Amino acid sequence: MSGAVPEPLANALIAGLPRAEQRSLLAACNPVDLVPGNLLCQPGSPLRDACFPLSGCIALATSVGAHPPLDMALVGSEGMLGLSLALGVGGGEPMLGIVKCPGQALRMPAARFRRELAANPRLARAVHRQLLALLAQLARTAACNSFHEVQARLARWLLMLHDRAHADHFHMTHELLADMLGVQRSAVTIAAGAMQRARVISYSRGEIQVLHRRGLEALSCECYRDSRPPPTRR
Repeated sequence: MSGAVPEPLANALIAGLPRAEQRSLLAACNPVDLVPGNLLCQPGSPLRDACFPLSGCIALATSVGAHPPLDMALVGSEGMLGLSLALGVGGGEPMLGIVKCPGQALRMPAARFRRELAANPRLARAVHRQLLALLAQLARTAACNSFHEVQARLARWLLMLHDRAHADHFHMTHELLADMLGVQRSAVTIAAGAMQRARVISYSRGEIQVLHRRGLEALSCECYRDSRPPPTRR
C-alpha cells in the first residue's frame, strides 16, 4: 500500500463489531490499494475476495449493450464489497465493481469470509443491514434516474462521493460523471457550471472542491438523504 495507511477501524462495519470479532476478521485480511478504474468484480464471475474500504470508494455499476456502465450505488468505508457472499448462493456477482476514488482497503478471501459469517452472528447481522441498505440505494437510484433533473442527481452523487472520500477535494472527470448519471457530457457541464456559479463547488480539469456542503445538499433531491449509509451497531 502507498502513502499513509488508515487505521483498520476506519471501516465502520468492522468498527461496529465487538473486539473479539474485530480481531478474528482483521487476522484474515490483507491491505490493498484501491486504484481508480480497477475492476474488482464482474457480472457472472465468482467473487474471490471480500473487500472492506478504509478510504476511497467503489461503484457498483450495470452495463447494457454498448453503453458505458451506469453507476447504481457507491460503497465506501461504511461497508464492504461482496455482500452477495452472505446470501449463500452461487451464480457470481450481479454487477461490476469499479474503483472510483483512490484509497485503501482490507481484502479477505471469500471462503474465509463465509466461515467468519457462520461463526460470528454479529458480523452476519451487520452484513445483512448493509445488504438491506444497498438494496434501498439501488432502488432509490433507479427512481432518481427516472424522475429527477440532472443537477439534482449530480448534487446527490457528489455528496455521496464527498461522504466516502473523507476530503473536500477529489478527482472526477466530466466523462466519469456523465457515465455515473447516464447522460451526455454537455449535461454535466451545464449542471456543474450552475453549481460553480452558486459557489457550492469549484470544478476544473476534473478536480472537484466542495466549497459549501449545505448548499450542495440544498441542490440535491431527497434521494441523497434516503441513500445515506446505515448506522453501525454493536
